[in-house]
Amino acid sequence: MNAKTTELKIDIARVGAVSALLTMPDKPRACYVFAHGAGADMRHAFMDKVAAGLAERGIATLRYNFLYMEKKQGRPDTPMIAHAAVRAAVEEAARLCAGLPLFAGGKSFGGRMTSQAQSKAPLPGVRGLAFLGFPLHADNKPSIERAAHLAGIDIPMLFLQGTRDRLADLRYLEPVIAELGPKARLHEVAGGDHSFLVLRKSGRSNEEAMEEVLDTLAAWINELV
Repeated sequence: MNAKTTELKIDIARVGAVSALLTMPDKPRACYVFAHGAGADMRHAFMDKVAAGLAERGIATLRYNFLYMEKKQGRPDTPMIAHAAVRAAVEEAARLCAGLPLFAGGKSFGGRMTSQAQSKAPLPGVRGLAFLGFPLHADNKPSIERAAHLAGIDIPMLFLQGTRDRLADLRYLEPVIAELGPKARLHEVAGGDHSFLVLRKSGRSNEEAMEEVLDTLAAWINELV
């Protein structure tokens, strides 16, 4: 499927402007507002692969930088500024993709900032949140404190998690998602790490693992559409 990627700027009220990329297939069925992780911007190879893969499956994406990444600052933004970026991106997606169902989320930090924003006040028009590696806790330090806000979210959520993810011990994440009830769904990528990379001895490639992630995400979006 053909897709066009357009470079944009998104204004964040009283804060500044950030860069964004809209990837639009010929006949999109939905748009996913896709935030990057803490350590890499919207142009990272992972972000490119997801945007291209969703376009092949008929889903547009709006990627964007958080302000600290736009300014090349080392420390992530405060939650208040990050939440403002999420809201500005959702508003821009609604304008650019008028009439398309909206979904939001992101990779790691970007997904968590999106869920926090949604828990404080619903993101207008967003039908569901999808997390590509939800960072439940710090590296290899299991806890569930970062999940407390999820109970305040009333729209569907999809958690795509690698079984080797050191930032989301499944022994802790599975009960959290079970407690959320039918609005939350967990898909475990066997052998995947925080970026769904698999070990060679697993018998499959990183590309195959990513295809599983993309197929699952697209099917979930299509189901809700």
